[in-house]
Amino acid sequence: QVQLVESGGGLVQAGGSLRLSCAPSGRFFSVNVMGWYRQAPGKQRELVANIISDGSTNYADSVKGRFTISRDNAKNTVYLQMNSLKPEDTAVYYCNTIGKRSATSPSYNYWGQGTQVTVSS
Repeated sequence: QVQLVESGGGLVQAGGSLRLSCAPSGRFFSVNVMGWYRQAPGKQRELVANIISDGSTNYADSVKGRFTISRDNAKNTVYLQMNSLKPEDTAVYYCNTIGKRSATSPSYNYWGQGTQVTVSS
């Protein structure tokens, strides 16, 4: 079973920056979509950004122009550079990957354990 290992969360002042990383504990045969979701207390989990295998990206309106998602295809690692952070960005951030372990296996939806991002005003 592959696990996604996240790092880079923490406490930062408003206007600051953080960079999240997510790497798999094992190997994938192929990865289609990699992304980041977040969940604030009392709210539903929401998509922050994702990046498709062709390099195309999608962002939540609330983070456009401030966050940048990227991936290292050789390592199946995904990054989220977060700039100009706001208190409303405070949440647990979850890494997500949709991938296959072999040519004949189905695609599965993998989740990281979550990393806390706290932005103080």
